[in-house]
Amino acid sequence: MTGRHAIKTPPHHATWGEFLDVWKAADEIEVFESAWNWDHFYPLAPPYDGPNLEGWTMLGALAQATSRIRIGAMVNGMHHRHPAVTANMAATLDHLSDGRFELGMGAGWNFMESDAYGIDLGELRDRSDRLEEGCEVIVSLLENTVTNHKGRFFELTEAWCEPKPIQKRIPLVIGGKGRVRTLRTVARFADQWDMTFPEDPAAWLELDAVLRGHCDKVGRDQSEIARSIHLGYDPDSDPAALAEQAATFFDAGVDIVVWSMRGPVDAGRLEPLAAALAG
Repeated sequence: MTGRHAIKTPPHHATWGEFLDVWKAADEIEVFESAWNWDHFYPLAPPYDGPNLEGWTMLGALAQATSRIRIGAMVNGMHHRHPAVTANMAATLDHLSDGRFELGMGAGWNFMESDAYGIDLGELRDRSDRLEEGCEVIVSLLENTVTNHKGRFFELTEAWCEPKPIQKRIPLVIGGKGRVRTLRTVARFADQWDMTFPEDPAAWLELDAVLRGHCDKVGRDQSEIARSIHLGYDPDSDPAALAEQAATFFDAGVDIVVWSMRGPVDAGRLEPLAAALAG
């Protein structure tokens, strides 16, 4: 089964120029349909006090530096910004990219950076509640003329978000593995569900079955939700072996593989992978 491919450049331990070169190269390689960074402020690999560029401001520049590839951050922590701010930023990025933006959202998990900055992450229930409520706010602001909302975390009164996105609907990508709450939120709101680094197709299929159950409960057609996973792309990886690994997930029902670049951020690493993926 043939699937779709994306790249991800974690924005740590490299320079702006290196990231820019990779995204420009990916924009020219049709095998890759989208490119992603992340929404963290600290590196996620040691040294943790090393450089890490801020994802949203990067996307504004990368939107102007590319013309074809779809762009986004996989995924944004709901606790990092009020969802009304996120909705306005998303609409603006959709205009900057001429309708190529995709909005990744997650509940958040990194206590190290959250505690250091004094950003309240909260316990698991808090994170789950905030994600679900925040997604409801974002979707309403992006789609409706006026939004009124009063919930546990957020209250909006006669709120609007203008201009609306270029796209009729900005695809909402929700990442996570939480069986009870995250996958229910996916079923309610998401256009795409991402599972990071599944051990094997069987592990992915088990969670996908949970998502299908949530879709049944909320009355959602599960086929409306695209499925993506992350797989790692190391400097010493054999591109042919990576293509075979991806094929096992495509056969299981995954739609998109997001290739997360590990090691040197080098645009020259894209062509060998693309050639293997193209078959």
